[in-house]
Amino acid sequence: MTDVSQAGGAPGPVRRTGAAPRAGAPRPGRPRTPSGRLPGAPRGPRGPSGPRGPRGPRGVRLGSPRPRLRLVGLALTLVMAAFVVRLLQVQVVDASAYAAKAAVNRWVTHEVVADRGTITDRSGVALAATVDAFDITADPYLFTPAQAKVGDAPQQAAELLAPIVGGDAATIARQLAAPGSRYQIIARQQSPQVWQQIKDLKSSFAAKAARGQGADVLAGVFSEPHTKRVYPNGDLAAGVIGFVNSRGKGAGGLESMLDKELAGTNGEVRYEQSAGHQIPTAGAQEHPAIPGTDVELTLDRDIQWAAQSAISAQVEQSAADRGYVIVQDSRTGEILAMADAPGYDPNDLSHADPRALGNAAVQDAYEPGSVSKLMSMAAVLDTGTATPTTRVTVPGTLPRADRIFHDDVDHGTWYLTLNGVLAKSSNIGTILATQHLGSTQAEADRVLYSYLRKFGIGRPTGLGFPGETPGILAPPDKWNASQQFTIPFGQGLSLNALQATSVYSTIANGGVRVQPTLIRGTTGPDGKFVPAPAPTRTRVVSSSTAKTLSQMLESVVGSEQGTGIHARIDGYRVAGKTGTANRVDPLTGRYKGYTASFLGFAPADNPRLTVSCVIQNPTRGSYYGGSICGPVFKQVMEFALKTLRVPPTGTKAPDLPIDFDPGPPATTPGGKTR
Repeated sequence: MTDVSQAGGAPGPVRRTGAAPRAGAPRPGRPRTPSGRLPGAPRGPRGPSGPRGPRGPRGVRLGSPRPRLRLVGLALTLVMAAFVVRLLQVQVVDASAYAAKAAVNRWVTHEVVADRGTITDRSGVALAATVDAFDITADPYLFTPAQAKVGDAPQQAAELLAPIVGGDAATIARQLAAPGSRYQIIARQQSPQVWQQIKDLKSSFAAKAARGQGADVLAGVFSEPHTKRVYPNGDLAAGVIGFVNSRGKGAGGLESMLDKELAGTNGEVRYEQSAGHQIPTAGAQEHPAIPGTDVELTLDRDIQWAAQSAISAQVEQSAADRGYVIVQDSRTGEILAMADAPGYDPNDLSHADPRALGNAAVQDAYEPGSVSKLMSMAAVLDTGTATPTTRVTVPGTLPRADRIFHDDVDHGTWYLTLNGVLAKSSNIGTILATQHLGSTQAEADRVLYSYLRKFGIGRPTGLGFPGETPGILAPPDKWNASQQFTIPFGQGLSLNALQATSVYSTIANGGVRVQPTLIRGTTGPDGKFVPAPAPTRTRVVSSSTAKTLSQMLESVVGSEQGTGIHARIDGYRVAGKTGTANRVDPLTGRYKGYTASFLGFAPADNPRLTVSCVIQNPTRGSYYGGSICGPVFKQVMEFALKTLRVPPTGTKAPDLPIDFDPGPPATTPGGKTR
């Protein structure tokens, strides 16, 4: 049952019968004041909370949550949409670009430097090798007071490092204190022993610092592993072997000539890293380096040492510009020694004279002088123009073209055989002999030129050495008036010392020229030895001509009238020739000073070795080839014969005549001499 009451025409609240009214709610049908009391009722006493006393609890009406949920949902949707768009950009649109950037930072690639091939002598003794080395580096930041915990860390560290690396303490201290720098190279190419010393010091200072007994002033010192080219024998054969530059590339001699073979092929290793450390489980990609080829030379270390010692001593004694000695196997063309003086130490190029860095034995072109007369005599004999006993009347002077020619000593008329012309090294006699090579002087010039070319003058030796000079030999139609008569005795043409040596080896080898060689063979990464190709052989003169010339050369050394008596070797027959030529000054292009030389071979009856000695511009003592190069030839040849155990000569040398008796002057019936 429902009771409905009205007051003032407005409907009142509706309630169910029997239901209890809400606490604080006005009774139905009875108006109340805003304070909740009935109109006209007396006010009650004030309560402690206010004049009207405490109010009763009022009802709280909550707002609808749906708008807020919709707003939060929209915000989350926008955030998720942004993430989705970004993921699509990273993983789909720009995936390759981001992958590349990540790979750059994640993957690290290091080059693996190939070991450079070893250069050895003919017995396998190392002349150039590669060893481990370290660059000593430092991080100056770790030497600051804040990091090192001491104010003078650079100075302390420099005092410790300088004696070990051979540097200057003040310079090292400046490097360690370099403002703003994080990397300094303190010393390059140091040995493993040096780095081990530094490591021991680092460990010692680190241990003391951990115990609170001082500062760790070497904490900022590090190393970078490298390889280093070393030359165990110092300056021995430096002109032949050469050197490498700071980048490890061949820059001189055989190091340059064979750089591609010696260098090998570098490899690389690629791995993933994090914070500078390799991730062990990520794997690595490695392309191993292929080591360089080992090269075995024809040089004999002991003979090279003997040659270098002898020429160095004579150059110093003669106060000469330079000198060179070559030892060649007459039969095979192999070069057993090639020594220059002054030389240099390829281990210490900073103190080397730049003028000594080449190989003068093949790079210097000079006028040979009388040693060239051997080729003129070869042409005369091989063409049948004359024999060793042909008589040649040699006047004291000989006017030709616009000059008057002399011999090296003043003399009256000499009555010499052709053998005597060579033994006494007569310029005039050589001119007179060669002018009969043709019916005219022009024809004689062409014949002589053809033999000079066959001996290898004016063309490369075939060695292929960097900077080798082919010499200078103009064609005969370009010879001027004086060259027609100076070229037969070795002036007006030029050659290098190896070309001259090859001329004498050709005669020693029975008239067959063998192309000179420095390389016996190579050993590749597979360990297989590959011999060098056989050298080219060319017949220059007949074997009988070569044998005759050999006997004539013995007269130069064996005869008391010969110019090569200082080259005699007890127990061995020696064939050789002296030379003393006017020298062209490379600075002025004019003749100044002399070129002294001696070339020969032994044993003359069964030739095995050819030795040449050349000294440029001797300024102290004698300048004659026989006097200063003859003893060098003897010293080197004697050592080489003993080293190779060449047996002494078993036969006597032929006694070819030097001169002849012209007899009494012939008279005419009138009694006049003619």
